Amino acid sequence: MRARFGCATTLSAIALMASGCHRETTRAYQPPPPPATSTAANHGGKPARPTDPGTAPTAVAPPPAPVPNSFGKPVSSEVGLASWYGPPYAGRKGADGTVYDQNAMTAAHLTLPMGTIVRVTNLTNNQSVVVKITDRGPFVRGRIIDLSLAAAKATGVYRAGVAKVKVEAFAAPVRVNADPGGRWCVQIGAFAHESDAVKLKQDLLRRYTTAKVIEFPGPTGYWVRVNPKVPDKKNATEVADGIHPKDPAAEPYLIRTD
Repeated sequence: MRARFGCATTLSAIALMASGCHRETTRAYQPPPPPATSTAANHGGKPARPTDPGTAPTAVAPPPAPVPNSFGKPVSSEVGLASWYGPPYAGRKGADGTVYDQNAMTAAHLTLPMGTIVRVTNLTNNQSVVVKITDRGPFVRGRIIDLSLAAAKATGVYRAGVAKVKVEAFAAPVRVNADPGGRWCVQIGAFAHESDAVKLKQDLLRRYTTAKVIEFPGPTGYWVRVNPKVPDKKNATEVADGIHPKDPAAEPYLIRTD
């Protein structure tokens, strides 16, 4: 009797196992991943072209910073090195008479008229910014523009310190009774010792009796400035070409004062 019962139990278990093998297992629905909408947005809303397997997508350079339409096309363009300046210049008056704000979109240039709107493009990463010329500089050979702290961060010049850039200048605001050729002077420095600047000043006063020669301190040293009686670019260039300081670090720079 136990054997018959055991046999029946075994047959029942085998039947249950067989029926379990044919039962459909319920699975949770897994929706497909959403499409990469950010990639489509970068292509004007159209689907992006598929990337070849095993290759990384090519980085798209950002477009240049927009310039107000009222300024039209650039009136000049140059390529060179850009640097930036913050402290100890922050809070000091710039060449245009306004207080330098390192968080504003401004820059310093040696010869562009004050108030000129400029687009600066970092040629390493194609990041650009639109700034206003409010100061004079940079007084380092090979550099063409000094950006404010904010402008340097916007273009990637801040971390690098110095970067190759393209400077596009747009028409400067029209000033009443302004000389169309500009007003020019020569600045020499910076001298580490005030006595060297004073000595050069005395020498230039003897050589250029009709010019106004001044000596003044700056954040990086002492400077000498020569304002020719006729402050045009030709006369200022002749003065600059005739000055050869003994200190090799003190170079003459041609500066536009308007």
